[in-house]
Amino acid sequence: MRIIDGDGHVFEDSEAMQRFLPPPFNQGPARPRWFPPLDHFHDFIGQTPPGSFRPVGPDGWLEFADDVGIETAVLYTTGGLAFGKITHRDWATAVARAYNNWLHEAYVQRSPRFKGMALIPMQDPEAAVEELRRAVEELGFSGAMLPSTGLKDHLGAKEYWPVYAEADRLGCAIGIHGGAHSTMGFDHMNVYTPVGAMGHPMSLLINFSGILFNGILDRFPNARFGFMEGGVAWLLVALERFDRAHETHIQWNPRGELSPPADQKVSDYIRDHVHAGRLFVGCEGDEPGLSYAVSQVGGRAFIYSSDFPHEVNNESCKKEIRELIECEDLSEADKEAILHGNAEWFYGLKTPAMVDGR
Repeated sequence: MRIIDGDGHVFEDSEAMQRFLPPPFNQGPARPRWFPPLDHFHDFIGQTPPGSFRPVGPDGWLEFADDVGIETAVLYTTGGLAFGKITHRDWATAVARAYNNWLHEAYVQRSPRFKGMALIPMQDPEAAVEELRRAVEELGFSGAMLPSTGLKDHLGAKEYWPVYAEADRLGCAIGIHGGAHSTMGFDHMNVYTPVGAMGHPMSLLINFSGILFNGILDRFPNARFGFMEGGVAWLLVALERFDRAHETHIQWNPRGELSPPADQKVSDYIRDHVHAGRLFVGCEGDEPGLSYAVSQVGGRAFIYSSDFPHEVNNESCKKEIRELIECEDLSEADKEAILHGNAEWFYGLKTPAMVDGR
């Protein structure tokens, strides 16, 4: 079975990134990190799986991919998951360009098995449009990642529509990704487990709501939207809760900007966009609700995501893939879609065969 990793990560090289920063931002010694802290929760005191969070570079990534059997990996940032917390617009633009240039040099040019997802400065939508265009057309990236927290508004807000118009023109991927969990109601939680468990899906659900009900999927049909690293359970919550709320609380829509129409079930509206290839959800291989989620919206929605090199290791990734392949409740077509077909469509990939020369 061919496997495309739809959501891997890189650990940024601070010194290497500094070479791409423009003046005056490149003055002085390299910082340990160029992004804001994710949150106070990630100063974690406890145990993580053996071999997880190890500081791998491109060679380590290729060794992992060879061992697990991953043909192609789409790479997202790590430190930049907090990118939405940057308030200085010029700094947001500078560090986004530096990160994208670094990722292109260190990974995308290193091997055709690496595909990049850019950072774009949503703090300044006009600059975000320019950087998205550059990342896709000049650097060959598959699209851009948007942080699910930190920005001043939800991602369906009208000020961001020019970015989606450019994504529509480019026909590229927009991946919404969680990772920074402060200001979400967890700030005084004394245990990390529920923060990590709920922070990702809750932030995705909020932004999914803004994008869905503000008609973004209708208005920009050539753009493709993925909601990454929150599992599948939040989508099931959306299917149930949105249908009920839409029946009982239909908002006036005099400008015609909101979706879906009053006479359409939200769950059917979601299914329509899944079937049209505009809406995707990242998933792990061993999620107990995956087969049920497929039965509700179809197999075209879900993209296998390793999350390497974060809280996983080689063996846990192999186990997840094996469980997905052996799942009797999924058809062979569904398994192929989840493990590679959906990622190819979402990210616009033409994947090379996995070869010894990499």
